[in-house]
Amino acid sequence: MQFPESWLRSLVNPALDTAQLAHALTMAGLEVEALAPAAPPFNSVVVAEILSAEKHPDADRLRVCQVDVGESSPVTIVCGAPNAAAGLKVPCARPGAKLPGFEIKVAKVRGVESFGMLCSTKELGLEGAADGLMVLDDDAPVGEDFRGWLNLDDTLITLKLTPNRADCLSMQGLAREVGAITGAEVRLPQIGLATERIEDTVPVQLSAPEACPRYLARVVRGIDAQVATPRWMAERLERSGIRPLLAPVDITNYVLLELGQPMHAFALSRLNGGIEVRLARAGEKLELLDGQVAELASDMLVIADAGGPVALAGIMGGKPTSVERVTVDVMLEAAFFAPAAIAGRARRLGLSTDSSHRFERGVDFGATRQAMERATQLLLDICGGQAGPITEAAAELPGRDPITLRLARLTRVAGIELDADQVARDLAAIGADVERQDDCLVVTPPSFRFDLAIEEDLIEEAVRLFGYDNIPAQPPAAPSRMLPQDETVLADDAVRQMMVDLDYQEVITYSFVDPAWETALDAGARPLLLANPLASQLSAMRTTLWGGLIETLRHNLNRQQERVRIFELGRVYASLAEQPMKLGGLVYGDALPEQWGASSRRVDFFDLKGDLERLFGRGLDARRGTHPALHPGQCAELWVDGQSIGWVGALHPRLVQAFDLAAAPLLFELDSQVLAQRGLPRHVMLSRFPQMRRDLAFVLDAHTPAGELLAALREASAGFVRSIDVFDDYRGKGVPENQKSLAIRVVMQDTERTLTDQEVDEAVQKLVSAARRQCNASLRA
Repeated sequence: MQFPESWLRSLVNPALDTAQLAHALTMAGLEVEALAPAAPPFNSVVVAEILSAEKHPDADRLRVCQVDVGESSPVTIVCGAPNAAAGLKVPCARPGAKLPGFEIKVAKVRGVESFGMLCSTKELGLEGAADGLMVLDDDAPVGEDFRGWLNLDDTLITLKLTPNRADCLSMQGLAREVGAITGAEVRLPQIGLATERIEDTVPVQLSAPEACPRYLARVVRGIDAQVATPRWMAERLERSGIRPLLAPVDITNYVLLELGQPMHAFALSRLNGGIEVRLARAGEKLELLDGQVAELASDMLVIADAGGPVALAGIMGGKPTSVERVTVDVMLEAAFFAPAAIAGRARRLGLSTDSSHRFERGVDFGATRQAMERATQLLLDICGGQAGPITEAAAELPGRDPITLRLARLTRVAGIELDADQVARDLAAIGADVERQDDCLVVTPPSFRFDLAIEEDLIEEAVRLFGYDNIPAQPPAAPSRMLPQDETVLADDAVRQMMVDLDYQEVITYSFVDPAWETALDAGARPLLLANPLASQLSAMRTTLWGGLIETLRHNLNRQQERVRIFELGRVYASLAEQPMKLGGLVYGDALPEQWGASSRRVDFFDLKGDLERLFGRGLDARRGTHPALHPGQCAELWVDGQSIGWVGALHPRLVQAFDLAAAPLLFELDSQVLAQRGLPRHVMLSRFPQMRRDLAFVLDAHTPAGELLAALREASAGFVRSIDVFDDYRGKGVPENQKSLAIRVVMQDTERTLTDQEVDEAVQKLVSAARRQCNASLRA
């Protein structure tokens, strides 16, 4: 939210300079994001009036002007602006003036001496059209310092408010807050009741009372919509980021900024019958003020007349019933819409309006009538006209239940002793009703503070108003000790470091994903859908890490990064109750970085499997499997100790095409909990005795996985067998068709003695028997 400091100080003026005020707001939880001057620095610029403008004798596009600058006699100024004419009041920079980027001096222009410069907005560094002189109001005082007259020494303050502080989306709310934290007097505008000179009303019906518990309407006839918006109002609107349009519209925008109550003005002659606040019906459309034709959904709240919707409630009015310069009769609207009825609807239509921003967070339902009276007051003062009575339709409004604040608990949670009377005064300063009862304060929150609902909210508020800077820093009272660390569990940071050591880079992707990703990766996936997504493409919770990893790959490929090795450790969301941690990874491109010592080759399944085995510190059992996101012939399920831990393989060809990739990346996703389990370190004596090695070549069916043979051999191995590994896979001459030869290296060693040939032969014979029995494998002749 942006606003001019001068507007705030007109309501509350603490004895603080701009920097101190910004610090006080930030420390009270209202972060000041930026401070900017209302105009760049310049001096010696005055309000001037052009008395005459004659053509320059030696230049067609120049005029010699006689200008009244408030001195005893006019001065001569040569001007090239196309709109320079007698009678205009414009800013004039006198000799010696320093404007943004240059200085004004007395100079001869084509033989005519010029004593200054008539300025456009461009020369002064101001916003606005720069194709001619900046034309001032007729009441601008000639000779007055231009900077002081337009209050250009003002500061624009931008706040970065958290969603729970919707009450500070108004100048009244900010003034109340500054008064509470500084103790300065708050002077809010006096709002009286408008004199009702006509009896005209518009009937109002609430057909969706839960979404709109209060709706006010008032008819005002005989206004002059063409009257100019007062300079003070236009200035405040512009410096708050709202462009002045038309006086009645500017008034409703001004009330929105001043009181935080969004309002709308309808052209009364374009309304057909009474007003009904209801949900949209199937097939209804509405042309909005910005020209967009919105297709309305059944959960969108609308303001309708007998002919259909005339406004999208809490978001934007309709163009057919908008106020124009010829409008003479209007209907003012002020309402309270439930935040849940407005949230997300504007984003669904690609909109973001000041009204929806406030209604989504909560508008003061207790000040709706006050806002109507304020808008009526301003409309009658500026545009004239006659007001009718207010028509109000109301249902059940949100309750503001009393909250008990125990002073003992306040001290225990805050960690400091706060004076009960001061806490009561601070809470009363923000508009709460406070009653002292023994050792408690019974606090009824005001209607504009939706964030105060439980005792902890009041504790936070009391400490905030006391001042975080005023809380003394104290060392912890409890003794510090290191927490126990389970050696059987590998910490997440250790897993991350191991992956980095394996030449992977960590990425962190959104847990919110596009539902199309999930169904593309697994047609049977049922992702959890968000009730209020950040964006349409982030409307579901991920069921796998692969969608984010593939999108990260695409992002890198679009930036000419052809070798990608990434991983992510994060949660996936199978259901509300099942949200396991997973380790996912992706490799793409060359197996090694480009170098002279090794030829280039694509990374393959065995490279990735080797990385995972180094990560686990042991061999993995890779079994052929089928996963909907992986290539049918290049997909394996990984097992450890008889437990499935995840999947590894190449991306399915249809997904390679769907994601517009040149080649298939290799992916893996593992159960982080199983990965984190480690056995306790155990001391093993180094053997002083020689190893015995036997190489066995088994012939078996070509479709039998090597892992199945290794598992059978390891299960049948004697206690002194140290390792059993495959070192060759041969298919060809000498091996029958549809069979393969796997060469197995068996290493045996005892720590106490040298093994005998008989023991080695018996151990080998057990292995051969197990291979024959479980895998139908025979020794190759």
